[in-house]
Amino acid sequence: MKVISVANQKGGCGKTTTSVNLSACLAKNQKRTLLIDFDPQAHATLGLNMSTEPSIYDVLSMFSDQKLNIKDVCVNVEPNFDLIASNILLSTLEQELANEISRESRLCEAIATLKDKYDYIIIDCPPNLGILTINAIRAADLVIIPVEASRFSLEGLDRLISIINLLCERLDCELSWKVLLTIFDSRLKHSFEMLKIIKGRFKDKTFDTIIHTNVKLKEAQNSGCHILKYDKYCRGAKDYFGLALEILKSDYAPLMLEMDKQMQVAVKEKISSFKEINFSLFMPQAKEVYLVGDFNDWQIDQESLMQPNREGNWSIRMKLLPGAYRYRFVVDGKWMDDPANLKKVANPFGEMDSLLEVS
Repeated sequence: MKVISVANQKGGCGKTTTSVNLSACLAKNQKRTLLIDFDPQAHATLGLNMSTEPSIYDVLSMFSDQKLNIKDVCVNVEPNFDLIASNILLSTLEQELANEISRESRLCEAIATLKDKYDYIIIDCPPNLGILTINAIRAADLVIIPVEASRFSLEGLDRLISIINLLCERLDCELSWKVLLTIFDSRLKHSFEMLKIIKGRFKDKTFDTIIHTNVKLKEAQNSGCHILKYDKYCRGAKDYFGLALEILKSDYAPLMLEMDKQMQVAVKEKISSFKEINFSLFMPQAKEVYLVGDFNDWQIDQESLMQPNREGNWSIRMKLLPGAYRYRFVVDGKWMDDPANLKKVANPFGEMDSLLEVS
């Protein structure tokens, strides 16, 4: 299970849009995905047209009227896509946890029980650096920082990165972060100037995927659904689907590399068990001689063509695994067994096949 928090203390940079649509795209890629709305404004919840009751507040608060387990508040949106809602009561959690021990780990402890249920958990953070955002960062393996192509979006970015690094140092935890360029207007020269600055400052800490300005994204929110459901062919849908694929590729690349290494080892072991066998037939008057058998599905082709020497001895080498093989020679179109091999078995055509046993 991988936990991804979408955070930036600046509002209007596409946190909720990214959280909702990234979750939907991961789910569409057959990944069991849970979206946790951790913003008291509950925009992710309302943007999916879901109820705000019960909410994550009922899991984390000691003063909730209905103290619930986190599994009790997971609501299904569609196949592979669940949601934990938020509501305005979540804003009181800052004060409730002020004097609590390990207050920054409350969310992390709660979602630990979901380890085997989901492949991805996406957390939509509030637009500030309070205790809720700290909880979300503490619980995350990766923090996605949406940044629009403007100077003001970069102002607080260094502070957020410093907090992430400080949190890792003090709590002795490992997590990474990456910048996601959002609301990118390709019609403006300024957008490309900001792209160059962001890529220059953060280099490999920036997603290759760029989320372009697309009115369909806002229309989808207003309609109470994610972009794939509203218009799966629009630019916004393609951008977020590309982001999901980039994350999946990054997460599963080490696994695929390990599988590739195991495959290479298996192939080497398989190759080492092959035995090289020399087949020969003395037939000086022949114009063409082929070797056919169980090992090549009795196919007469260029691979089975034998080569003659000056004395008229035709030969071919083949690598075979241990086992028993029937075979015959085809001399100028006429099928015959191997006269040098005394081991014969009858075939369905009333003739004899030669039998080779590779030990």
